[in-house]
Amino acid sequence: MHIVLDDTAMAAAGQGNVLASRLIHRAHAQAGWYLYAPACALVEADRARPGTAEHLAALPGITVLDLDLPAALAVARHDTWAAAHCQYAAQPTPDRPDGAVIATAAPDRWTGEPVRVLDLTP
Repeated sequence: MHIVLDDTAMAAAGQGNVLASRLIHRAHAQAGWYLYAPACALVEADRARPGTAEHLAALPGITVLDLDLPAALAVARHDTWAAAHCQYAAQPTPDRPDGAVIATAAPDRWTGEPVRVLDLTP
């Protein structure tokens, strides 16, 4: 299972959201579970809740996704960098032919977007 954390999911994890915590634990403890933190979303999460970026980047089950050239070009076409980087990260790749699911605490943000969403609201 490949899951991209958006900025709201990252902030929710820092605030003790049980569902986000379970995802983080599962990615650390179970084979086949992967969590990704796109750099642009990590910045927005840290702006909303200072300390979030350092905390999440230190967790062994989370892979921080850099803003490489293809990601930067995709992000440049959108208004919000955090959501655009998450959407780009969730697209299918050779390593993830089915793409990834976006975990979010604000599922309405993704309405109408071509992504699968995992709602973390309690």
